[in-house]
Amino acid sequence: MISKIKTCILMGLEGIIIYVETDISRGMPGFQIVGLAGASIKESKERVKSAIKNSDFDFPISKIIANLSPANIKKEGSHLDLPIAIGILKSSNIIEKKIDEYAFLGELSLDGRILEIDGALPIAISLKKKGVKNLILPYNNRYEAGVIEDINIYPVKNLKELVNFLNGDIEISPFKRDIDLNTSEIDNRIDFKNIKGQKFAKRALEVAASGMHNIIMNGPAGSGKTMLANALNSILPPLSFEEALEITKIYSIRGLNKNREFIKKRPFRSIHHSATIPALCGGGRNAMPGEISLAHNGILFMDEIPEFSNKLIDSLRQPMEDKYIIVSRSDITAKYPSDFMLIATMNPCPCGNYQTELNCECSIYEINRYRRKLSSPILDRIDIQIDIDRIEFKELNDRNEEEDSNSIRKRVKRAHRIQKERFKDERVFFNSQMGPVLIDKYCKLDSNCKDIMELAFERYKLSARAYNKIISLARTIADIENRKRIDITDITEAIQYRNRIEGEE
Repeated sequence: MISKIKTCILMGLEGIIIYVETDISRGMPGFQIVGLAGASIKESKERVKSAIKNSDFDFPISKIIANLSPANIKKEGSHLDLPIAIGILKSSNIIEKKIDEYAFLGELSLDGRILEIDGALPIAISLKKKGVKNLILPYNNRYEAGVIEDINIYPVKNLKELVNFLNGDIEISPFKRDIDLNTSEIDNRIDFKNIKGQKFAKRALEVAASGMHNIIMNGPAGSGKTMLANALNSILPPLSFEEALEITKIYSIRGLNKNREFIKKRPFRSIHHSATIPALCGGGRNAMPGEISLAHNGILFMDEIPEFSNKLIDSLRQPMEDKYIIVSRSDITAKYPSDFMLIATMNPCPCGNYQTELNCECSIYEINRYRRKLSSPILDRIDIQIDIDRIEFKELNDRNEEEDSNSIRKRVKRAHRIQKERFKDERVFFNSQMGPVLIDKYCKLDSNCKDIMELAFERYKLSARAYNKIISLARTIADIENRKRIDITDITEAIQYRNRIEGEE
């Protein structure tokens, strides 16, 4: 008897429906899996056989062929264990009822338990898009997949329980859960009230958080750049459901969502300067997402960015512009979102003491070589570029309380709500995501603002991209101040944040 069981594999974030066709016939006893199966699937034969036996079912002593269709697509993943086992049980008439309306996912333990898998959420979303109404998956994956509407999620613990359910002997209710993103977690490890002085840098970070603008801070060692960058997490706006869903999908694929929960916090990915391009952009045998995708809808932090290799820094250019990256390998091409907020820091020279009261022994050549690790195309894509100085003793010992993160975050949230309302009919969430068309639509400048922008354009030799960045920054500043139109103070403040980092003459 031949059975046909639905399951799914992932190519990046997109799922492809796979049919497990199982034929049990007379002949020399054996168990063969065909259809371009990877190593993890070929090993499933022993897991499936032991799981069936240890669940008190008879494993057929016959010729068994399991074909994974379509046969021209390479399949990887231990989550095909369960559909292969169900195919055998269906062909053996152990499962008696019709099961065509179900899709199956799960890795099998030797004792018949159904183990959690990576990628359950993006698979569930893909199956829903393809019209599948019922999905059976491991019990421990229920929380991440249960948020999806219009598909019934049936979590199961072991093979015996599943067979009893499919035969109608027991009932399992579809699992659903609601997500309250108003209770999203906030990272308050570093509060802005604990950082003395640096009012200009704090204001720039508030603007950056309000519109999710890229920012680089240039300053001597010990000026507090890293601490400021880490404090930014405490004022970021809350996630929308769509943003949280995208983050959870990516972390599910990489197996980094260890609790199998719905992620409610914007990611903060801090990478070391020894990171490779595949680690940053994605790659490996299965074209997994890299750090720029893991930072999607959150922060990518590059401390002392000139210490990174030129090639690695320049590899950010395309994803910063397009907001996605395509990872290609010999047998797979995957597209991942990469709409991250870049926060970078750098010293003014290799030793970090240039233009301070401390002795700097770096030559002009060394300083220029160090600063020019950041190419013009990369700097052009960074909205806010500021210099910060070491804090003075008087500021450090000032007993007046600094503004706390919660107060700043209230303004950031208000600016975010304004942008959410503005872009409700668009495919963007923040001002930083506006292209030229949306800037023309939502960022009208009066004659005074246009005059200031013309002066800045000529004086600073701005590119068209830098010109648009300044206007989108001004729009964010106006949102923070709850102004409907951009005025001259918004434009002049935005221009201050374009202190271009260049070499010395």
